[in-house]
Amino acid sequence: MKNFFFLTILVTLVLAACAPEGPATLTVMTHDSFAVSADVVMAFEQANNVKVTFIKSGDAGEALNKAIFSKDAPLADIFYGVDNTFLSRALEAGIYESYASPLLANIPTEFQLDPQHRALPVDYGDVCINYDKAYFTDHNLAVPQLLEDLTRPEYKGLLVVENPATSSPGLAFLLATVKHFGADGYLDYWRSLRANGVVVVDGWETAYYTNFSASSGHGPQPMVVSYASSPAAEVVYAETQLTESPTASILGPDTCFRQIEFVGISAGTQKRALAEKFVDFILGVLFQEDMPLQMFMSPVNLNANLPEAFVKYAPAAEQPAAISPDLIAANRDRWIANWMEVVLR
Repeated sequence: MKNFFFLTILVTLVLAACAPEGPATLTVMTHDSFAVSADVVMAFEQANNVKVTFIKSGDAGEALNKAIFSKDAPLADIFYGVDNTFLSRALEAGIYESYASPLLANIPTEFQLDPQHRALPVDYGDVCINYDKAYFTDHNLAVPQLLEDLTRPEYKGLLVVENPATSSPGLAFLLATVKHFGADGYLDYWRSLRANGVVVVDGWETAYYTNFSASSGHGPQPMVVSYASSPAAEVVYAETQLTESPTASILGPDTCFRQIEFVGISAGTQKRALAEKFVDFILGVLFQEDMPLQMFMSPVNLNANLPEAFVKYAPAAEQPAAISPDLIAANRDRWIANWMEVVLR
């Protein structure tokens, strides 16, 4: 009987040791605009016997603040969504571990802004001025091509922008004006815009869906600061099938600011090996090709194909405004404060 008892225990232990382990867990913190198809995530989970949990943590600035405040006890193994307007702050805070993914070989160096590979580029999007095609046709009005054009009297009151203190696209457009007119000249430009009736609202949703004339709000402004991908979104989400987008973007030199978003492995993660696999996955073709119609950003991987809607309706700016992350970090708050004094006083 004793032998039988011990044999039973031995068999139980052997079976337990041979039983397949349950999936590991991996936590990814993102901003609220992050989106990915369920089957794409499932492909990664099944290939790596892992369950991925996503924590949406507000806009890009809010998410970064949470990552910095919790860096001694990270809330996640991966942090995605910091962009080039906040990159230097993230790197200085030390929230990432270095990882030179082999997938970087497929990504142009112009997107690789951190030579230590703590923050790896995932996607990019151009913040541009979108315009209502029908308005300009109906009013026999030429579409402005340059930032300087927007101060001309024929465009008085026709542009709505977002407050750069409360909006990521608003900040991007402010940076485009700083790049084009210089730190000593951008405020004079904004004085001219203000005199020409520029409308300022707090956020993108109000600007696009309430003020913009081509959106569902049918507002009074036929020009809005949005994204070069917005015309594609108008087609993709149209209630009835469209063969042409009702909007387009102004793509002249420095009229757009290129946002680049990054991913990184959280410093101190206990899941380093899995985290590396997820970074490789997010830089890989499967995720990169899924992303455009999920987040309306463009892939950085040269091997990823764009969806037809992007090819037709979302051309990238050929000469986007660019400012180094270090310069932005050193001056962002001052540029915004000075802008508020000039535009909102």
